[in-house]
Amino acid sequence: MGDLLGTIYPWVKALHIAAVISWMAGIFYLPRLFVYHAETATPGSELSETLKIMERKLLRVIMNPAMMVTWVAGLVLVMTPGIIDWSEIWPWIKAVMIVGMTWFHHNLGQWRKLFEKDANEKPGRYYRMMNEVPTVLMLIIVVMVVVRPF
Repeated sequence: MGDLLGTIYPWVKALHIAAVISWMAGIFYLPRLFVYHAETATPGSELSETLKIMERKLLRVIMNPAMMVTWVAGLVLVMTPGIIDWSEIWPWIKAVMIVGMTWFHHNLGQWRKLFEKDANEKPGRYYRMMNEVPTVLMLIIVVMVVVRPF
């Protein structure tokens, strides 16, 4: 099994990177849609209904599959012998940040459901501020992987 994982490692890594890029694009864009929805769309209006479609498709067609591929490919990479030294601290920090990113993703899904039901009570400013969360998580993840400071 280790030989197979070593052989497919570059392909899995490429798939993982592509999936992460897709996932992150959605994670950055969906809160922006929420800002527009909260600030400019009256519930029941044509704009509100259009934003609902955009939000639903972004989450279900792009973000959810990208998150799943990111996780599966990432776990395959982690299982590849000789890639991760779990006695170091950086992979643990990265893992916690990935769980945080997944938590944020699920929150986006919950917020989308509120907009779908015309039940959002949060202002656009809230979603602007929340849009900074994945940026911080992403920066920590990238530093852990590239710099490996610990």
